[in-house]
Amino acid sequence: MFKKRLLSCAVLTALSVASAQSMAAGFQLNSQSATGLGRAFAGDAVIADNASAMARNPATMAMFKETSMSLGFTVIDTDVRIKDGTYNQFKVSNVGPVPIPGSNEIDISGTDGIGSTAVVPNFYLVVPVNDQWAWGLSAYSNFGTGTEFKDDFAASVFGGTTEIKSMNFGASLSYRLNEQWSFGAGLDLIYGIGKLKRDIDFASCSLEGLPPKEVCNTHKFNALDVDASGFAVGGNVGVVYEVNDNHRFGLSYRYSPTVTAKGDVNTVAGNADKMDMPLPDMAEFSGYHRLHDKFAAHYSVQWVQWSAFDTLYMGGIEKEYAWKDAGHISVGGTYYLNNDWILRAGYMYDVAATDDIKSISIPDSDRQWLSAGFTYRIDTRSNVDFGATYLIGKDTQVDEFMGVEIGDRPIGTSVSATTRADAILVGLQYSRTF
Repeated sequence: MFKKRLLSCAVLTALSVASAQSMAAGFQLNSQSATGLGRAFAGDAVIADNASAMARNPATMAMFKETSMSLGFTVIDTDVRIKDGTYNQFKVSNVGPVPIPGSNEIDISGTDGIGSTAVVPNFYLVVPVNDQWAWGLSAYSNFGTGTEFKDDFAASVFGGTTEIKSMNFGASLSYRLNEQWSFGAGLDLIYGIGKLKRDIDFASCSLEGLPPKEVCNTHKFNALDVDASGFAVGGNVGVVYEVNDNHRFGLSYRYSPTVTAKGDVNTVAGNADKMDMPLPDMAEFSGYHRLHDKFAAHYSVQWVQWSAFDTLYMGGIEKEYAWKDAGHISVGGTYYLNNDWILRAGYMYDVAATDDIKSISIPDSDRQWLSAGFTYRIDTRSNVDFGATYLIGKDTQVDEFMGVEIGDRPIGTSVSATTRADAILVGLQYSRTF
């Protein structure tokens, strides 16, 4: 009875932590276009060099004189690994009249291959109606993540399978008030898919043989299995101020809703047919300055309301988070080489959303983006964009415990590890005016 009650407490805590791992700050995607990727998205809310600009600011559609279309994809290859770490497996020793709780220490150093490779598509269409009005359609993603530990990973409750995907289907409208001011607004239909799986294990030990020797058997069972999807409606607004043809500023705000995902939500604490996933609002300010016929400088500051992700309810589990508002700052430059080639580069510093709560599943840390790309004009109406980014994370110390405390003694399972997450992003895009 003691063992069963103790294990139940540990499992409930484990599920709460497992849900945190699936929603680490890495589930925001900056992959809306190859053009933006090549400059670390510096200035993307105002540059408007192709139709993909509407993803960051709907007011940029007012700067288009002709119907414009862009379509492409971004490949995201993440490298998540545990550089060194120890997993303390929960153990119950049946060597006396009362079971004795303890732990087995297991080395998990060198665990790699945790990250995944994803292809994120995008599509944009901007149609000017007259000198003042324009409308547009878009399809792209703002959120997503994926990690998968091998089946034999010892600390399976801390890291299992995580797959979260989303897609924005947007419709936007812009209005040009005069030569300086333009405004825009849009609606987003957001579709999200979530698949999560976590297992938990413990060791049951007893004395066998002569002389007596402790023999342990590991018991493993599923603690979390989620397969759910759902829709929600969000929106965005924006404004552009053009000082002249060479200098302009953009400001945008995006409202992100709570997505209610319906499907199978099974946990050891209970089952449900849905779960709510709050998404953060975002605001962005950008500037663009054509300093010379050949060169332009641009920058962006983005704020993300990660504090909105405070509580997650899932199959009888209520988990409170300690996330903070975060965002990024990026700077970039564009070199207009000739009529056929445009070169660009950028740098971004991306601030982590997690504070005290860390995870081995998707380790979160401040990140640096080193980006470069180009545009090649095929003819006067079409071009191809290529962008690439090397995303550099930081070593992150993770210390997690799940279980109960009896007096001053913690009883349960824990992990202590140094993790690292880096990534390579590559994008390709085709744009055309009609």
